[in-house]
Amino acid sequence: MNNPVRRRILEWLKDRSNFPPALPEHADLDGVCVGYIQEKAKLSQSTISTYMGLLREAGFVVAERHGQWTFYRRDEENIRAFLDAVESELLKP
Repeated sequence: MNNPVRRRILEWLKDRSNFPPALPEHADLDGVCVGYIQEKAKLSQSTISTYMGLLREAGFVVAERHGQWTFYRRDEENIRAFLDAVESELLKP
């Protein structure tokens, strides 16, 4: 993952308190609304959509649609598997 903004997004998503509180109607949902991610990253909607799509395709985040909103959360299991694979490959004799 060679994009610093995408790495920061993954870092931010580790802790929901990095973002504004969820709206009352979304309080029971996991993840963060894409609008909050866009606001924090200070990038255009199209750029954030592209970044989040790439992170989803890589298996690092899960996207859930609720009405007009898309919420993202980290996929900890896939992130761990990726890190384990990288570590295993780099530490091969």
